Amino acid sequence: MTVTIVGSQLGDEGKGALVDRWGGDADVVVRYQGGDNAGHTVVEGGEEYKLSLVPSGAVRGTIGVLGNGCVVNPRTLFSEIDGLRERGLDPDVRVARRAHVILPYHRVLDGIEEAGKADDDSGVEVGTTGRGIGPTYEDKAGRRGVRIGDLLDPDVLRDRLEYAVSHNRAVAEGVYGLDVSDSEHAEAFDVDALFEEFSKVGERLADDGMTVNCSDFLHRRREAGDRILFEGAQGTSIDVDHGNYPFVTSSNPTAGGAAVGSGLGVTTVGSGEVVGIVKAYLSRVGAGPMPTELDGDDREESLADDIREKGGEFGTVTGRPRRIGWLDLPMLRHASRVSGFTGVAINHVDVLAGLEELRVCVGYELDGERIDTVPTTTQRWERCEPVYREFDTWSEVDWTAVAAEGYEALPEATRTYVEFVAEETDAAVYAVGVGPDREETIELANPFETSDA
Repeated sequence: MTVTIVGSQLGDEGKGALVDRWGGDADVVVRYQGGDNAGHTVVEGGEEYKLSLVPSGAVRGTIGVLGNGCVVNPRTLFSEIDGLRERGLDPDVRVARRAHVILPYHRVLDGIEEAGKADDDSGVEVGTTGRGIGPTYEDKAGRRGVRIGDLLDPDVLRDRLEYAVSHNRAVAEGVYGLDVSDSEHAEAFDVDALFEEFSKVGERLADDGMTVNCSDFLHRRREAGDRILFEGAQGTSIDVDHGNYPFVTSSNPTAGGAAVGSGLGVTTVGSGEVVGIVKAYLSRVGAGPMPTELDGDDREESLADDIREKGGEFGTVTGRPRRIGWLDLPMLRHASRVSGFTGVAINHVDVLAGLEELRVCVGYELDGERIDTVPTTTQRWERCEPVYREFDTWSEVDWTAVAAEGYEALPEATRTYVEFVAEETDAAVYAVGVGPDREETIELANPFETSDA
């Protein structure tokens, strides 16, 4: 039995809160793609936990797995695990031996490549987190990556490093003109220093029994009757295949990525529930098209500032202020179609309370034609003009009390808004988020129980 959690927009939809809530009913929570470029904030009993790599279910005490589709920075992994232990938790995290390792030179290359794009009018500045995600996936595709399993065998690790470092040093020097002997970057490209650090990483992973053959591990857990929750990072519109390329991440946050990035078959993933997480408005970190962005005049910018401050719209990983816009239904229709949503959870409806106006983009005008989904090219999407539908606004209420009373306690205008979104995505409403805490999510259906039925 499986449930897959997918971001429906551009990331930052509040997936962590739902993974945390439903993760308590799971035996295993699996991250299937991405790395420590993901930012998940989980609030438990007033305590806030900011995680970028460890699966969100760790706060609930479930087994967390970083699947083979992930790229893993061991420094971040151990830092987050140790930090959780210092706060009284005992996270059980396993790492796929087929997952690739983010190494220091990947972070260096990520930074200089993005800086180079910013300085070159012909380049496309994506706005990466600088965590080395893209260069690690590049090495993976180029068959020169270092995998978690390689860290367990010193001879293999030395061979892999010598090949990979030689290539990446040549790129840094020849393409970007970087002086890799400079003290700031020397260790990042030093095979001996890297071998010393990462062989010790391998020893800790082995001593703690953290590495697994992911496909076999999950298959056996499922055969034993365990419930498995797949946790996607980022969002559909920055999926490398289905997003607005090239303003995308380097992996597949969509539901199909759960099968590839975990080693469980598509029939297993597809037979379970797929829940699209929707933010009640739109936010984005970094560059790329955003037709509904509130940036046209002083009134719109003031509105965006209000939503940003109220919603805490600053990147969990980067700290950068997020761009703000109205909800974009063409984007949601695309997300539902690509991943096959069986349900949706709509978060942050409380943030929209008290607005003087409320709009939803229901379609686009493109070159004189009305369309209802996202164009396939970024250039066409940039030319889209949103077609809006006005909605009644709702006032501030005691959201904690509303969460305790249930769905019918929501303001009528809020329910109308939520039900419209669900109808347009052809999916049932499974939950509505009215605040950051686990208890501030109104649950209409538990996807594990729906799956059982």
